[in-house]
Amino acid sequence: MGFIDSYKHLEKLCGEVLNDDRRLSAYIDEMANTPKGPRYVPSWNEDFKRLKHYRWVRNQISHEPNCNESNMCEHDDELWLDNFYERIMNQTDPLAQYRHLNYPQSKMYAPKTQPIQNDCSPKVHEYDYQPPKNNRFGIGLFVAAFVLLGILIWLVSKL
Repeated sequence: MGFIDSYKHLEKLCGEVLNDDRRLSAYIDEMANTPKGPRYVPSWNEDFKRLKHYRWVRNQISHEPNCNESNMCEHDDELWLDNFYERIMNQTDPLAQYRHLNYPQSKMYAPKTQPIQNDCSPKVHEYDYQPPKNNRFGIGLFVAAFVLLGILIWLVSKL
């Protein structure tokens, strides 16, 4: 395919999956806004660094004179982008892994509509991203109960 074609292919998928016009940048931002991701997904940091690097490479090729695929990319870069595309499709990408580990009952990318297929177009899905929910109320309730228990024990010991 070539680096730029692989990048555009991945970028389009990210835009569809996250329903965001910022596409790959939206995926990168979502990773940046998930601070516990590296704790749960072993490849998180490496994937994050590569995605940011490949976005930079694409911008260099697109905007800087004398920058092109032949002097900015290797064949492995293209292969990595294609592999990451497949990981998103199989829901084994970092955001999907994080979601599955922390919220196993829900699907990260729920299809909105069935695609209309013709002989010429590739299979395309639209997805909604459902961000993880915060559980601060439960943690606060646990801390309050623990403090009350400590006060109760202290009062009983004074009697």
